[in-house]
Amino acid sequence: MEPQLIADYACVVGEGPMWHPYEKKVYWVDIVTGRMFRYDPATQHHEQIYQGDPIGGYTIQDDGALLLFMNKGAVKIWREGALKTVIDEIPDERETRFNDVFADPVGRVFCGTMPTADRKGRLYRLDTDGKLTILLEGIGTSNGMGLTPDRKHLYYTDSEAHSIYIFDYDQASGSISNQRIFKQTPPQEGLPDGMTVDAEGCVWSAHWDGGFLVRFSPAGEELMRIQFPARKVSSVIFGGDDYTDMYVTTAGGDHKETDGPLAGSLFKLNLGIRGVPEFFSRIKAS
Repeated sequence: MEPQLIADYACVVGEGPMWHPYEKKVYWVDIVTGRMFRYDPATQHHEQIYQGDPIGGYTIQDDGALLLFMNKGAVKIWREGALKTVIDEIPDERETRFNDVFADPVGRVFCGTMPTADRKGRLYRLDTDGKLTILLEGIGTSNGMGLTPDRKHLYYTDSEAHSIYIFDYDQASGSISNQRIFKQTPPQEGLPDGMTVDAEGCVWSAHWDGGFLVRFSPAGEELMRIQFPARKVSSVIFGGDDYTDMYVTTAGGDHKETDGPLAGSLFKLNLGIRGVPEFFSRIKAS
């Protein structure tokens, strides 16, 4: 139950841990400073591999490249330092950026944006042919997503609403419907942020300004809570050969005096609970 420190890059908004199954490495980003990192558990070597425009979220493509969702609505494919543009910008998102994304079993990507000065955030769906569809509007802070094991329901987090929602999800069309609350979290416990779903169908939700990671049953009951030496716990992913390693990102590296001495670090846990591989995106550059 004790989180193990992996790397402290003092991330301002450490986010988006992803296990790369081909490389057997963990990737993560610091959104606002435009940095990306990776860690090799076999050698325990970690490094910064990117510095540039902010990356609000990313997926792993079926060919192993990373699909980056960036500021101004830009979407780019990254492969060992080389960038290829999929979408140069979304005019409506020029003043903001993407925040947290999720690939579905078909290879589409559900991708949220932050609010602008005059409107709230959105949730888009990027189809494999490059078509972009607005699914939701009026979002406070678009955040973590995941599917139920039967692939019939999608979880979606709006941090500002202190809510994890659940939708009916249609894999054939990529549509979502019948929005209702899966879990409403108490305001005094911070904001629900990034999330993932384990092999038993339980939801793991990181809590920004709460300093903990929580496991909810499929019925929404709290099963476990793990405290971290950082107030801003931002996201979680399963990895490792058997998907029992958990990698957890934190933020606040620019305010360690208030957010904790290890704020902005990447941590590892192994509770013997198995996760499932994330889906690959299958978006092609034109």
